[in-house]
Amino acid sequence: MSRAKSNPQIVLRPQDVVVLLRLSLQQDMAPTYATLAGELKLTASEIHAGVERAVTAQLARKDASGRPVVLLEPLRLFVQYGLRYCFPATRGELTRGVPTSYAAPPMRALIVQPNETEPVWPHKLGSVRGAAFYPLYPTAPEAALANPALYELLVLADAVRGGSPRERALAIAELDKRWAT
Repeated sequence: MSRAKSNPQIVLRPQDVVVLLRLSLQQDMAPTYATLAGELKLTASEIHAGVERAVTAQLARKDASGRPVVLLEPLRLFVQYGLRYCFPATRGELTRGVPTSYAAPPMRALIVQPNETEPVWPHKLGSVRGAAFYPLYPTAPEAALANPALYELLVLADAVRGGSPRERALAIAELDKRWAT
């Protein structure tokens, strides 16, 4: 009787998307894994493993010095067509948190939802009461609060993950503005 071999398939993790979004902000010179770990509230080994998975998934490559470089067009396609299926929005009860999706910039200027409770990442430093919209990774709100540009990218990703077709289209258009090469 033969034993089944384990599945060697590489699987992206939600924190990998957070790492890729952060790296997409700095295409010229990627920060060190230790710097990214501090910014994203992850360990350097989690950053390294995430970059390796992103390279395997062809969402990033390594330059001659071994630093990661995000491949923006594949990342854009993944966000547009795969993100909401791989990492669907998970919602919860009313809570205090940090606004996301259509309730935060830049989406807030594009969408008005007067009859809905705003989506928020549950977080102790949050100032808004709204419906829980769990972030891609638990440390994402802290990283977003420290980096406004990353916050906007995470908000746009959440609009894709959990928004209506119109919200998704507006979020992709906003990503296109930021990732224009």
